[in-house]
Amino acid sequence: GLQLMEKQKVKLTYGLRERQWRNYVLRAISQKKTTATDFIVQQLETRLDSVVFRLGIVPSRSIARQVVSHGHILVNSRRVTIPSFRVSPGDKISVAGGSKDKKVFSSIQTTLKKYQPPKWLTFDKEKMEGEIVSWPVAEELKLPFNLPLLIEFYSR
Repeated sequence: GLQLMEKQKVKLTYGLRERQWRNYVLRAISQKKTTATDFIVQQLETRLDSVVFRLGIVPSRSIARQVVSHGHILVNSRRVTIPSFRVSPGDKISVAGGSKDKKVFSSIQTTLKKYQPPKWLTFDKEKMEGEIVSWPVAEELKLPFNLPLLIEFYSR
């Protein structure tokens, strides 16, 4: 029961369906490069909607998902409308030029004065452009769920 509750927390937090989540975990278990927890964190945190949220451009992941799917976000100067789009170190994420005066971005300047993005991201508040500097690490992000418990759940 505890494993199921943890799984539901992750799915709700990141807005995932069961199949997407299962694919992330099974891929993490089968790969050999990094630990499974670090791999899952990389997969979840480098989704475009999650990066937009972590940069502080929008106040929640669900709004980030909507902003991306409506085409307000550019990755390397190209419009991307897929919230699960995978970004990697070196990619530049910015708000589209015509979208900067939309209502959802109106209070961004006051929000960004107080907000500091994680170490693996940089954000230029003047240009409204962020960059992924490195891969996210599970220890840096204080996640509210127990990933080893979830990996154990899917390892059966």
